[in-house]
Formats: sequence, C-alpha cells, structure tokens
Amino acid sequence: MTHLAQSLWTHIRTVPDFPRAGICFYDLTPLFLTEIQALTDALIESIPQAELEMVDSFMAVEARGFVLASFLAQRLNKGLILVRKAGKLPPPVIGVEYSLEYGTDRLELSASVQPQKVILVDDILATGGTLRATLSLALKSHLTVLGTSVLLDLELLNQPLDMPVWSVLKESDRSTAC
Repeated sequence: MTHLAQSLWTHIRTVPDFPRAGICFYDLTPLFLTEIQALTDALIESIPQAELEMVDSFMAVEARGFVLASFLAQRLNKGLILVRKAGKLPPPVIGVEYSLEYGTDRLELSASVQPQKVILVDDILATGGTLRATLSLALKSHLTVLGTSVLLDLELLNQPLDMPVWSVLKESDRSTAC
C-alpha cells in the first residue's frame, strides 16, 4: 500500500453496525474536509493515462459519487453527468431498475445526454449492483464506458463487472477491522 493510500485511510472513519448490524460503514466526510487535493491526485493516478485522455465526461452516481466525480471533472476540465435516483430529474429521463438486497430501486439520467466517452465514478464498490445498473443506463443512453473509478473497493463483496475498475483503496489494505 502506498504512503498516499495509508494517509487517506487515516481520514476515513469506520462505523460498525451502521446502518444495521453486520455492516461496516465508511464515513468519508473527514476525508472530504481536509484531503481534497490528495484525494483528487490519488483518483487521477489510479486511472490509466490513456483513458484520461479519451474521456469526455465523468458519470457520477448519487450521492458521494457526485463529490468524487466533481473533483475529477474540475481538475481535468471534463464534463460531469449526474445519475440520480428516481424522481430527482425533470423529464424526459432514461431509467433503469435494479435489484437491492430488499426490493428494487431505479436510477435515471437526463435523456438529453449526448453520446460520448465516460468513466463511471462512485465512492465504494461493494456488491456492484449500483455500478452494474449505471453501466446499463450508460449503454442504454449510447455512451461509451471506458471503465469505473471508485475510491474504495470492498473486493470480498463484489462480483465481476463488465468493465475495468480502478480503485484508490482496497478494504484488504486496511490494517484494522471494523
């Protein structure tokens, strides 16, 4: 693990049994308070240079993905596409439903988004359900997905995605358990 990754971990608060028993919640709020420059550098370093040169926009997943993608978009002078939960965007929208542990949810994207090359951005890759739904939404919208960028990969929980995944941190690199 790099020195930068170790430093970022020190700013992530772990909350055991939140939002329910057996779940370890990673609170990124302290990281966002003091480490924006280092975090943005680490995100950029994790993505291959060739993809950074090709990308037109970062496609952000609500809500913490918005924060990370905005850092990337601003620093690299690229576009920002927001993927929202159902009912948050004015029509017309393109939507996709996906399964959750208890039921289903829906993600939506403005129907006015033009075909372009994107990198999906989210905070944490756990089971991969949200990113699979976002990938489906991107393809439905005729976007070319170069890969996905996440801050933290909980690699023991996720199933393979049909795209490259670039992460800054891996849960297995953490020296202490939740």
